[in-house]
Amino acid sequence: MTVILGIQVPSTDPVFLWIVGFHILVGISTVIVGAFAILSRKGQGRHSNFGTTYFWLLAVLAGSAAILSAMRWEHNYHLFILGLLAFVAAFLGRSAAQRRWRQWPRLHLSGMGASYILMLTAFLVDNGQFLPGWRELPHLALWFVPSVLGLPFLINALIRHPLVVGYDQISN
Repeated sequence: MTVILGIQVPSTDPVFLWIVGFHILVGISTVIVGAFAILSRKGQGRHSNFGTTYFWLLAVLAGSAAILSAMRWEHNYHLFILGLLAFVAAFLGRSAAQRRWRQWPRLHLSGMGASYILMLTAFLVDNGQFLPGWRELPHLALWFVPSVLGLPFLINALIRHPLVVGYDQISN
């Protein structure tokens, strides 16, 4: 057992630990850049730049999660599934915006929002038991907290965001 940033890592293998350290740095960066994309004014410029960076960081994060999961499959296969789902959601959201699919603003918001929620779910499911405040929650709750907190914001954006509302008015 090794402790990294107060979190117990069930391995002493230096390769595994190096990948975990890299995964943590990429994960923190992905959360921060994703938050900037969410909070930036939509359109070309900051939002697109942060969104593109978020997408590629998430790809690297999902890749490192896949490697870590393969190394400890019986304990981490669920993290592989969450990472894959997060990346697929982001890929679909990004593709909808880039290719201007029908209803693309709604699809973009849904895909990117779901990817962020799934990424945070994977983090809490894996680390919540080690975090102050979170460790008191039942493990099953850690699976649902990101959705319970994130879905109301996503639904609100799908109903009220000017880009979605404006697109709906133009397409009708």
